[in-house]
Amino acid sequence: MNQQTQPLQLVLFRDDLRTMDNPALLAARAAGPTIAVFILDEQSAGIRPLGAAARWWLHHALASLHDSLHALGIPLILRRGPAVDIAAELSAACSPQTVRWNRRYGEAERLVDAQLKEQLRAGGIGAHSYAGTLLHEPWELLTKNGTGYKVFTPFYNALRNWEIRPALPAPEAQEPFDSSALASDELESWKLLPTTPDWAAGLRETWTPGEPAARQRLAEVLDSIAADYASSHDRPDLDGTSALSPALRWGHLSAHQVWEELSRYAAESPAAAEGATALRRQIAWRDFCWHLYYHHPQLPTENLRKEFDDFDWSWPADSAEAAHLVESWQRGRTGFSLVDAGMAQLWHTGWMHNRVRMVTASLLVKNLAIHWRVGEQWFWDTLVDADLASNTANWQWVAGCGADAAPYFRIFNPELQAKKFDPQGSYVSRYAPLASEPVIDLKQSRTQALESYNHMKSQQQ
Repeated sequence: MNQQTQPLQLVLFRDDLRTMDNPALLAARAAGPTIAVFILDEQSAGIRPLGAAARWWLHHALASLHDSLHALGIPLILRRGPAVDIAAELSAACSPQTVRWNRRYGEAERLVDAQLKEQLRAGGIGAHSYAGTLLHEPWELLTKNGTGYKVFTPFYNALRNWEIRPALPAPEAQEPFDSSALASDELESWKLLPTTPDWAAGLRETWTPGEPAARQRLAEVLDSIAADYASSHDRPDLDGTSALSPALRWGHLSAHQVWEELSRYAAESPAAAEGATALRRQIAWRDFCWHLYYHHPQLPTENLRKEFDDFDWSWPADSAEAAHLVESWQRGRTGFSLVDAGMAQLWHTGWMHNRVRMVTASLLVKNLAIHWRVGEQWFWDTLVDADLASNTANWQWVAGCGADAAPYFRIFNPELQAKKFDPQGSYVSRYAPLASEPVIDLKQSRTQALESYNHMKSQQQ
């Protein structure tokens, strides 16, 4: 059957900006000529607008996706507005047989997609969703009691025994066809890039958004980083992390692709197996964060451990002193070199080493006594890899109020952390070479934090 006689298919792209291992795209091409659509939806109820760094990434990611799809003969339509309304408008304009997409797991996004599916089917148009983002479906991988997991280790053990599907190939190319009947926005009209001022020079120096660069980085990780990952990934002074988090967040790589490549790599040697296992745990942590968010939709705004609702955090910055501490932390002027280096790295590159993320977060919520949501919102705006599940779950983990959380009394000492994980000071020298006066006494603030924690517990007895 030629392209002209096959029914038209629409594919909605979201956080899956790739052509390989894209179940919705592959199914669409198998069914007929395909048009790709990306809808920037910042208006539907509950949808959180992207942060500034993420908007920069999205602009370049969409430009890259356009090129990848163009090579397959697939046009990419860009629209902005409520997803249900835009999808209905496009469907009325081209009468597709089916609209397809890969599933999303946030509550607001699931409600949008359920409404969209209902509306399309009511209009006689097929609507199908696929599992393309996580290694598991959160409603399928459950405890023996039929509930979601709240502790990582049993979740990870269950996931390792889960039947994880193999990565899928890219679809076959199609003959280009005229999609001019569907109005498409110009990417530049969305104004996702900063202009006055243009603060993105460091992002441009550090990253190349898109599927080709992500696949190249995965190859580099397997070639030169994975074997030593278990011993070096905690060292910010080394190139010891995968730096694949933005690629996974935007779906330039799928979790299935990375998992499969690591499984293949693990067979090469004992060292490879050790590194691959450590990396797979990080992929599993990503799944775990989304698992938590699916089963606890209040994750971005409420403490999972409700006893922390009585904790005496400053929120948002309820005094001049708190406001000063927040600004010092955001600007990397706390006087603690590892923290200030991390915040400088974040501002320059839109990314921060994971060990340093934990240290900077601990200082904010424990020593400075600022609510974790203040830090979460700052990371949301400045990280290129911020997703709602991982960002909020990890902040709650550090704060002690989340699932599988670190005990509250585990307070990272930034000076000891610097000596242990940046022993030569090369990371600090690179990002924060100028020392400043500490904004707080570490010992005294630690004592105050523990006193606040004990007071919270006493209030609940």
